[in-house]
Amino acid sequence: MKLLGPKFLRVWLAPVLAALFASSAQAQLSYLAFDNQTGHILDAKERNTRLQVGSLVKIATAMVVLDWVHLRGKDLAQKISVDSSAFANGITSPAGLQPGDSASLRDLLYCALLSSDNVAANALAKYVGSQVPNPNNLDPVGNFVSQMNALARSLQMRRTLFLNPTGHDNMPRGQALPHSTAEDIARLVRHAYNDAAFKFYVAQKTRTIHIYRDGEDLPVQIRNTNELLGRDLIDGVKTGSTRRAGQCLVLSAERSPESRREADGVKVTPRRVTVVLLGSTDRARDGIQLLRRAWSFYDAWAAEGRPMNKGSHL
Repeated sequence: MKLLGPKFLRVWLAPVLAALFASSAQAQLSYLAFDNQTGHILDAKERNTRLQVGSLVKIATAMVVLDWVHLRGKDLAQKISVDSSAFANGITSPAGLQPGDSASLRDLLYCALLSSDNVAANALAKYVGSQVPNPNNLDPVGNFVSQMNALARSLQMRRTLFLNPTGHDNMPRGQALPHSTAEDIARLVRHAYNDAAFKFYVAQKTRTIHIYRDGEDLPVQIRNTNELLGRDLIDGVKTGSTRRAGQCLVLSAERSPESRREADGVKVTPRRVTVVLLGSTDRARDGIQLLRRAWSFYDAWAAEGRPMNKGSHL
């Protein structure tokens, strides 16, 4: 019998392995599309599968900061320092932040949400975590993360565990991993869109922030990592990516409100659709396809009078 050579095996195995890897990646794909106004679910797959979500975690980080600012009447222009602890585990800052720098709460939020800056997220967590009640005597970042998990509980995000403000999931073997689901992230995003500041931040393609170093003002332009902004009326929201999480993305798009004359006047219905995508291998391609499909489902649902069936909404 003639033995098969290594070259033949490589050629024969290549498509087989590719198919296996594609199947494995597809098994992790999870998504949910919904109407922001009502929470009606338009489309979903594996929506309650627990997965790593990468920097989508920073949506919760931003909302804990913004909720604290609004509740306590704080000023987003307030400058805070960025110390060396924000650079733990060798992380770097896309905005160029360095230990000893300072920046406003607002600009650090821009960094965290637009350029997905881990240093900015850590700096915000340490500062706000030192300002809010701390009944368990946790370190400031740990206390901030406890606020993130409290927010998740308040939004009925029952399958979510936050362990840090950045979405970092490179944990040692045997240690718990942060996780969430497409449905839980959808609940978080719907909450976030009630905040006008959040909605404005995530819609910006670029932003000039100000880093203060040794008394000098250093303007820096940062760019949004959401490459689909501006296409198909997309005006948000956030990207995320790690080896474990794959490519994650939240997209939101708004159409002009629908006006309809009724017996007692004119009824105006806002129209915004949001897609949460987890575990993709091509988030731009998958995201735009899911959003377009969601709008087609939305149009059909609206034509039926927007029925709210039990279990069909967040």
